[in-house]
Amino acid sequence: MIFGLKVKNIIFILLGAAIFSFGIVHFNMQHNLGEGGFTGITLILFFAFKWDPAITNIILNIPILLIGWKFLGRNTFIYTIIGTLSVSLFLSLFQINPFEIHLEQDMFLVSLFAGVFIGVGLGIVFRYGGTTGGVDIIARIVHKYVGWSMGKTMFMFDFLVIATSIFTILELSQGMYTLVAVYVGARVIDFIQEGAYTARGATIISSRSDEIAQEILKKMDRGVTVLDGRGSFTGEKRDVLYCVVGKNEIVKLKNIINSIDPHAFVAVGAVHDVLGEGFTLDENKNPIGD
Repeated sequence: MIFGLKVKNIIFILLGAAIFSFGIVHFNMQHNLGEGGFTGITLILFFAFKWDPAITNIILNIPILLIGWKFLGRNTFIYTIIGTLSVSLFLSLFQINPFEIHLEQDMFLVSLFAGVFIGVGLGIVFRYGGTTGGVDIIARIVHKYVGWSMGKTMFMFDFLVIATSIFTILELSQGMYTLVAVYVGARVIDFIQEGAYTARGATIISSRSDEIAQEILKKMDRGVTVLDGRGSFTGEKRDVLYCVVGKNEIVKLKNIINSIDPHAFVAVGAVHDVLGEGFTLDENKNPIGD
C-alpha cells in the first residue's frame, strides 16, 4: 500500500493504459479510424490539424478531472489521474517508433483488433479502480448512481462522437468500421468488468432436498441456501435449494443431483460476479490472492 493505494492496482492501470494506447496508435491512427468519447475528439483534432493526441488528451481532461474530484472517491480519483497521464505518456512513446501494421486491405480485421486492444486496455483500467479520464469518468459515475454498465454508457457517448467524425473527417466506410471497433471494445470492457471467470447459479427443487444439500457440501465443499417454496398449482410446500459453483463444476453438480433424484427440477444460470467464501474469500474470510 502507498498512501492507501494498492501497488497492484497501479501496475495494472499502467498496463491497461499501455494496451489502450498501443491500439489507438497502431490501429486507429495508422488506419484512419475514429473512436468514441474524448479519445475520438483527440483523433478528430489529430486527423484535421495534426495535433498530438497525447497533449490534447490532457487538455480536454482537465475540466472532467475537476468533476471527478467531486463525484469520485479519493483513491478512484488518484487512480484516474494515473490512468489519464499514463495514456498520454504511452501515446507519446508509441508514436516515437511505431510498428508499421499494414492491414489497409482488410479494414474489418483492423476494426476488430482496434476494438480488442481498446476494450482490453480500458477493461483492465476499470477493473482495478481507475479510468482514463473523459467519458470514462462519466461512465463510472453513471454506473455508480444509475446502474448502467460502463460499456453501454460509453457506447452511447461514442456514437455521438463518431457521428460527428463522419460528418467532419471520416469517410462513411471508415465511420462504419469505427462503429464495429467501438462495439467490440464495449463488449470486451463488459466481459473484463464482469470477469473472465463466470460461475453458475443452480436452483434445485426436489423432494429429497436435504440429501442433495448434504452431498453438495460433502463432495463439492460448496454451501447451499435453503429457501421456503410453494407450488402455485398444487399448493404443496417444498424446500428450494440455491447453490453457486464454478463453471467447471456444473457437470459434477448435475451428476450429484441426478444420482439422488433424477426427477429433480434444476435451473442453471450464469453468474458473472461472485463475492464471498470460496470465490473471493478463503475459509478464514481473508481475500483470495491478496
